[in-house]
Amino acid sequence: MWSSYLITCVFMWITAAVLAEICSALPVSGSIYTWAAESAGPKYARFFGFIVAFWSSTAWSTFAASNCQTTANYIVSQLAVWEIDFPGGIDNNNVNWRALIWAISEGLLILSVAMNYLHPKWFSWIFKFSVAWALFDFLLMVIWLPIGVSRSYGFRSASDVFTLYFNGTGAPDGWNWILSFYVASGTLVGFDASGHIAEETKNASITSARGIFWSAIATGILGFLTTILFLFCTPDFDTLFALGAPQPFVQIFALAFGPGASIFPTIVATIGLILNTTCAIVASSRLIFAIARDGVLPGSDWLGKVDENGQPKNAVTFIFIFAALLLCTILPSNVAFTSLVSAAGIPTVAAYGLIAALRLFLTPNDFKISKFNLGRWAKPFYICAIFFNAIVFATNCSPFFFPVTDTSEINYSPIIFGAITLLALSAWWVTPADKWYSRSQATQLFESADGEDVMPKAQGIN
Repeated sequence: MWSSYLITCVFMWITAAVLAEICSALPVSGSIYTWAAESAGPKYARFFGFIVAFWSSTAWSTFAASNCQTTANYIVSQLAVWEIDFPGGIDNNNVNWRALIWAISEGLLILSVAMNYLHPKWFSWIFKFSVAWALFDFLLMVIWLPIGVSRSYGFRSASDVFTLYFNGTGAPDGWNWILSFYVASGTLVGFDASGHIAEETKNASITSARGIFWSAIATGILGFLTTILFLFCTPDFDTLFALGAPQPFVQIFALAFGPGASIFPTIVATIGLILNTTCAIVASSRLIFAIARDGVLPGSDWLGKVDENGQPKNAVTFIFIFAALLLCTILPSNVAFTSLVSAAGIPTVAAYGLIAALRLFLTPNDFKISKFNLGRWAKPFYICAIFFNAIVFATNCSPFFFPVTDTSEINYSPIIFGAITLLALSAWWVTPADKWYSRSQATQLFESADGEDVMPKAQGIN
């Protein structure tokens, strides 16, 4: 885990630098979708724009539902800590248990969406409080958790942390290690979020670009330190694998602090996740709005509207409906829900790698006005981003247990990803070109990023 996380940090920082360079030249709310289109150049802008628009819309819309279910798991895991009997047992095969998680998840979703309906002057305070709370959560873990572990079951040895190897997947040892990138990379995606709100950011060509790069740096460094800490604080394998709560960390808190004290870090984590979901909806609603504004998505006329305060409330409503319906799949089958949300990471890393590839092969010397210019490092960075995101993509598409003997062990993510891509291609095929950028408009936006004296933004982007 520590080795794959360290490697992930380095290559995700490189990927973030690639995106920051483009964001500095094109600080628009369509962000990753617009960057893909313009990285392809005027000739292929529309084709790749549609593909990444559907990829990114799916990923960011799915995240809200996934995060709400994760938050619900923290809450209900306290039942396992206190050994409270639940009708039918604490088991995802129990429909009553799934109904409880669904109800809590939907309630958390409503709370996060409600904060997105507030007046925009409140967003700044929500962001600041979120950052402060995340820092508080981090400090709580690095200070309190080691103290609790030292007084209870004790630390793992340095030999265990840095050299112990365990193959629980049945895959060949090499691929078993590669599969650890699934977890490591999952914590280091989404740094493009600051680009989604670029049009609401002062001095966006610098601020948003730096936001992309430095958020990746900060997340990587703090995440690596936390990973090392957690590895030292993890109980032995027999104890770890015996934990039966939906979120085992809650039971680790109980082992370290005792059942009563474990409630506090659970509350801290829950509030942090709620704020995380709220901020993610802010970013994703801007992305959905910008893509709809350009006529890419079904229902774009409605999704591409803003209210009297200039806020994309219709896009927020769409994310709420989409996420609420997605959460409903928990009721018939938890496997159905996890299969659907597992596809969220694949479109994101695919878009990262595709943008780097387009920059390398189609527009390697363009976007000259970027104030975050990579200079002579540009092409090596593009190659590194392509290579690493391809590995992460393959990891996300791989089965996680071998051999695959029944449908419960199939990874449905590539199937869902393929379906999303087909939808994108269908939309590209049937949508008239004049409903999106015309080629002349794409050329204008592309040339504006190279410092030409032309219209700075595509039609409809103000």
